[in-house]
Amino acid sequence: MSGTAPLRRAGLVGPALVTVLVLVGVPLCIMVWVSLLGRGTTIGVDWQSVPSLANYARLIWEEDFDGTLLFNPTYLSILWRSVWQAAATTAICVLVGLPVALWMASLPRGLRNVVILLVTIPFWTNLLVRNYAWLIILREDGAVSWAVNALWPFGPVQLLYNDTAILIGLVYSFLPFMILPLYAVFEKFDWRLLEAAYDLGANRWRALRRVIIPLAMPGIIAGSMLVFIPSLGSFVTAALLGGGKSMMMGNLIQMQFGQSRNWPFGAAISVVLLALMMLVLMGIALWKKRAEQST
Repeated sequence: MSGTAPLRRAGLVGPALVTVLVLVGVPLCIMVWVSLLGRGTTIGVDWQSVPSLANYARLIWEEDFDGTLLFNPTYLSILWRSVWQAAATTAICVLVGLPVALWMASLPRGLRNVVILLVTIPFWTNLLVRNYAWLIILREDGAVSWAVNALWPFGPVQLLYNDTAILIGLVYSFLPFMILPLYAVFEKFDWRLLEAAYDLGANRWRALRRVIIPLAMPGIIAGSMLVFIPSLGSFVTAALLGGGKSMMMGNLIQMQFGQSRNWPFGAAISVVLLALMMLVLMGIALWKKRAEQST
């Protein structure tokens, strides 16, 4: 019996492992290999070219007419814009999603289900359609633009085709991914802990900082990963609400595989973006492990 247990375990895990390798591992290996090749003349990649790191070097350096390498900050600025847009989106989603999820958990069961339905309704509509709706809402002659300019005394405010419009679209698109994990944590929240904190002399801010936020930390971490990672690679929102003026990494990758037909460079950017996401996940995992050990 003891000898057949590993074989039985391998038989159960085997199909899932093969599926992951075929659907995830093989495409990733192909993408890494393509990123090392050269650009083709008739197709997007030259499969006969010698593998090199030239596509990765192009992210930082560009070749001058005499062959010297010059520092090119263009792609680094696009990467920086993508990172801070994703970080700002995550921070705003935490600030908005935490009180919303806490309020949802305090509702009666029947009303709570209705609010959950309202939160998930945006998922029923295509993301492209929802971003086009924001084009109408934020347009120059719209009610929102008129109200903002009426209240802002320092001149006209442009709401569309800038980083602010992209941030609004990203927060709207990914806010449910923050609310739902937080709600899953607060649904099991013992409200007597807050009463005990108030009885011991804590005010609302201290109760939030010492009771609510530590207990909500698993939901915050899960929601942050669900928001930050797709925001970092998002391109639909930046293409529509940014109007091509504020390019992000997702738009750059789409351009390389589309209009530019430079598949190796697009694959190199994708590998760098994937590596950045993996570093973020590893950092969160290490931080969570140290926090658990300290407690």
